[in-house]
Amino acid sequence: MYRIYKYLLPALLAPLPALAGTETLIDFVAVPNSAGLGAIQRVAYTPYKDASRGLDLIPLYMYEGERIYLHATRVGLKLREKERYGLDLFLDYRYEGYPYEKTPPVLAGMEKRNPAVDMGISYRYRRPYGNFDLEYLHDANHTHKGSETRFEYSVDLDAGRWHFRPAVTVARRSRLLNDYYYGVRPEEATATRPAYHAGAGTDWALNLYAYYDLSARWRALGALGFTHHSNQILRSPLVEDSAEPSLQLGVAYEFGNHQPYSAPAAPLQVRLFGGRATECNFLPAATFRCGSTRTGDDTRIWGLDVGRTLVKNVHGWPLDFAGYVGVLAHDERGLRSNGLQLNAQLKAFYSGFPWSERVLTRVGFGAGFSFAQRVPLTEERDQARRGRATSKLLNYLDPTLDVSVGDLVGSRRLHDTMLGVGISHRSGIFGTSQLLGNINGGSNYLYAYLETTL
Repeated sequence: MYRIYKYLLPALLAPLPALAGTETLIDFVAVPNSAGLGAIQRVAYTPYKDASRGLDLIPLYMYEGERIYLHATRVGLKLREKERYGLDLFLDYRYEGYPYEKTPPVLAGMEKRNPAVDMGISYRYRRPYGNFDLEYLHDANHTHKGSETRFEYSVDLDAGRWHFRPAVTVARRSRLLNDYYYGVRPEEATATRPAYHAGAGTDWALNLYAYYDLSARWRALGALGFTHHSNQILRSPLVEDSAEPSLQLGVAYEFGNHQPYSAPAAPLQVRLFGGRATECNFLPAATFRCGSTRTGDDTRIWGLDVGRTLVKNVHGWPLDFAGYVGVLAHDERGLRSNGLQLNAQLKAFYSGFPWSERVLTRVGFGAGFSFAQRVPLTEERDQARRGRATSKLLNYLDPTLDVSVGDLVGSRRLHDTMLGVGISHRSGIFGTSQLLGNINGGSNYLYAYLETTL
């Protein structure tokens, strides 16, 4: 039982404690050289006075490569990897910020403090008597402009199908970090909310992470913890003076070990595509009950995806899993500035049709994250009409149907060249994910594509 390491991307209604995120839990559950999917439901507590608890659904996209890894909201690059120690560079999403909804009275009239993306470096050391993790994080997108140093000690305990990891974490937070989230600026001060500048301080946390082997592939996950904030945070007029609990429950499925990128069986897949916006909802479009691209704006997309097969013939079935990253360009037809969109997804392909030996046919379904340089026009228009917010970061779904060009024209050389159609779908998962800003809405584009292997 080893571990995977860290990955990127995402915003919330009410943050979990900074010391009790998903990273250690996923690190505990993950298997080396594997890919997986899952979800975690967390009870979102917040240190702010009179803020209500909320529920947050966190989609888990997990991948462990030779040099790159993905852990839900953390993406990293392995600089050094040995059995007992490792050194990584990573980007990580910071689970802090004001609630998106039901703003407590103590925050009324204040400028919103937003979640952030941190860049960091981590060193891990593994011994039979415990795990030692040291991390340094600094603001990467100029949100809080601060930094944090974390040290965690944990022990792995096994009891049959049960696996436990009790952990203690100490975090030294800079003045800029604490003051951004828990300070009160002079212009925000009121008779009941005096101005306050938070200095640097040290937080600590106790957490218990656990998972249960439901089967060889399925695992139930959980975490329970308490964080005690420094006096610099607790003295803030915005904060409740008490320990902050955290609770997470979820499930994860492991596809199995993948082939290294250098393996001959893992060629590079390149896909070119183009399409138009549709006013069809996702399910009718995905089930071929709606296929109109007649919209008032006639906006379009063009894109390039690059990927590799991660796992072939899962459990002996005609089912493969692949990983893709890509860039998509929005053509807003002169109605506003065009923008780019970055997509990352894990995708399943099923090819077990009776005719697939004669004409290879695949049904694919991808799931991942999408980050837009500018919120697409169709999303801004539809969300404004409904009185809802927008988000640059959303969940991404990509169902496809394709056939082999070589099999259609009788060319063996083109057997692995696929022609197909798909749906590019951005969604906030019906407003259930604080990670995605509790967005209820998104966009759909119908597209055609050509994919080949290199």
